[in-house]
Amino acid sequence: MNSFEVIGGKKLKGTIIPQGAKNEALQIISAVLLTKEEVTISNIPDIIDVNLLIELLGEMNVKVDRVSRDTCRFRADDVNIDYLHSEAYKKKSGKLRGSVMLAGPMLGRYKKAFIPKPGGDKIGRRRLDTHIIGFEKLGAGFTYHEEDGFFHLEAPDLKGTHLLLDEPSVTGTANIVMAAVLARGRTTIYNAACEPYLQQLCQMLNRMGAKISGIGSNLLQIDGVDQLGGTSHRLLPDMIEVGSFIGLAAMTQSEITIQGAGIEHLGIIPEKFRQLGIQMEYRGDDIYIPSQEIYEIQTFLDGSVMTIYDHPWPGFTPDLLSIVLVTAIQARGSVLIHQKMFESRLFFVDKLIDMGARIVLCDPHRAVVIGLEREQSLRGITMSSPDIRAGVALLIAALSADGKSVIQNIEQIDRGYQDIDGRLKALGAEIKRIPS
Repeated sequence: MNSFEVIGGKKLKGTIIPQGAKNEALQIISAVLLTKEEVTISNIPDIIDVNLLIELLGEMNVKVDRVSRDTCRFRADDVNIDYLHSEAYKKKSGKLRGSVMLAGPMLGRYKKAFIPKPGGDKIGRRRLDTHIIGFEKLGAGFTYHEEDGFFHLEAPDLKGTHLLLDEPSVTGTANIVMAAVLARGRTTIYNAACEPYLQQLCQMLNRMGAKISGIGSNLLQIDGVDQLGGTSHRLLPDMIEVGSFIGLAAMTQSEITIQGAGIEHLGIIPEKFRQLGIQMEYRGDDIYIPSQEIYEIQTFLDGSVMTIYDHPWPGFTPDLLSIVLVTAIQARGSVLIHQKMFESRLFFVDKLIDMGARIVLCDPHRAVVIGLEREQSLRGITMSSPDIRAGVALLIAALSADGKSVIQNIEQIDRGYQDIDGRLKALGAEIKRIPS
């Protein structure tokens, strides 16, 4: 288990470029299974989760040509379907939540799929009901085999249908869309997720010959086609990285420019950081964050304490609540963080409290942060990263703290952030990777 050793308390300065979007990559790369023709994808983040998925496709006999670090050509013209029911596939895909995204394309094109129990973060229950119920309504049969630990899905004849999703799940919507594009007839999906990642997927599928309308809304209409062709696609900048760098700049009193931030796709994210009092300036598609000694959390119009909570797009993404929470530690004022979706995602705050933060953990979903106003600095400690987003929140806290911090289990951070230590060093951070 590798660690980061961080000497905090240093102001950073410079320009940083966000990687390609991790969550978009997992959907887009899975979609290459929908065609036998070549698909080229660029701006791919070089991170563990995405590389695992690319390895899985290679082991399924998909031809993978890594043209450069961030560009791959895929051709799924001779897929080994039996591999999807092997122990090797189960072992590798079980480490990766994103492997569930292979089910929709496999059902659509090959009429059967196998889903192992999901892996990924230890941040609470992540159910597959939305995926499975959607597949069933399209005509797939579903059984769970306890002896092999797989969900077995078969669909000799997928037919379009009307779906009202019980939740606007991003991965659930994407999976159903990828199955429906090759189903017979029309599928409508109401209460569909409409995140930029899903919009990107739908636009890519339309370039491949799919017929999807309503993109960007919560009502999608899909007219099935017989086959899809090849295309090329460029991933958006990762909005979670952009938010992380805004929080990093504020906490460390740094002057940072986020280059090519994809501002038009960030939605409400910049506004939520402005509610914490963080100044920023748009320069073309770059975001400039000046060094700030004090930033003050806004209150509601009636003077009550600001509440920041997650909500389906175009609301605030749950992946940035950990970053908002840690950023509020040195603010002036108080804020209630309400994490609705995952019941274990706030449990990392005990480490922040050990560092000197004033946080009250109300229950598994809510925490109150009482800002320190720079009256005292956080102190460096030894801690462990429980999940991707909490790991980066702890890294931001360590970079702002006095003295040395050690962050263990950084494999969790590496799953979602490409060469984070190298890029932070370029800004002046004192961070060292310690092999186990």
